[in-house]
Amino acid sequence: MTTSTADLYDERGDALDSLSLQLSDMGGRTAFDGPIRTVRCHRDNALVKQVLATPGQGAVLVIDGGGSLESALVGDLIAGSAVENGWSGVIVHGVIRDRQAIGMLPLGVKALGSNPRKSAKDGVGEVDVPVTIAGVVFTPGRHVWADTDGVLVER
Repeated sequence: MTTSTADLYDERGDALDSLSLQLSDMGGRTAFDGPIRTVRCHRDNALVKQVLATPGQGAVLVIDGGGSLESALVGDLIAGSAVENGWSGVIVHGVIRDRQAIGMLPLGVKALGSNPRKSAKDGVGEVDVPVTIAGVVFTPGRHVWADTDGVLVER
């Protein structure tokens, strides 16, 4: 990503939504962008693992974990798989674990925080459906940009 989100917003304004939710940068890359893919799940990361094990082709996986802080939806092995499969980044409306290891990976990761507790592995949830986080709709196939200033989404 070469253009900052601030400059991009100045250029495109109302064509973009700005996520007001304050997420922390946890990956080794703080600026990333790509087409949106989504997973909606609650305290169960089986679908996250499954999707990130497929070719990402520069996409960003937006995970709607409902804002739960109770168990991690991404850990170092899943994040490593994302890197190996060409994903640009992951935005988590929830928490991650293995924060130090993930911070060493060439992957953009934004999340609410971290918790060492593992999540369930039952495969409950939905893939590639529109998800709404803090009033912003993340639609699969649309573009998302993220950097240290925040997250912008193509309307």
